[in-house]
Amino acid sequence: MTKVNRFLATEDDTLALGRALAPLLEPGMVLHLRGDLGAGKTTLARGILRGLGHEGRVKSPTYTLVEPYQFSRLYLYHFDFYRFLDPEELEASGFREYFNPESVCLVEWPEKAPDLPAADLEISMRPDDKGRSIVITAHTEAGRRCLDKLTY
Repeated sequence: MTKVNRFLATEDDTLALGRALAPLLEPGMVLHLRGDLGAGKTTLARGILRGLGHEGRVKSPTYTLVEPYQFSRLYLYHFDFYRFLDPEELEASGFREYFNPESVCLVEWPEKAPDLPAADLEISMRPDDKGRSIVITAHTEAGRRCLDKLTY
């Protein structure tokens, strides 16, 4: 399976999808989260973090650009590049080193940093009637393994 389409009627559905994805993520994976403001990208990231066992507050890294989380089996970095104005800012920020075989990187607004590593999973979200539509596309073998096991 290389693509999954879902309608998520509520915020709880978005959180549940994130929780379902969490145990399927492998170290080294990169997830690009795409969608307009308010599409649910941070809510999905919150669901993933909850699924990995994070019980603390999950905030959007819009101003800090990255929020790091450490779990027993991996490091997870949640990026938000909405405020990037110049594609060169990724190099200047020093964030490139976070994209490594031991880390999972969730990236909101990846189009603002075009030299990012390729996505294993690309997750596109958009408002749809009273909820949101989501399309998850696998671009690598790791991404396909993840989607093949997804049961939500």
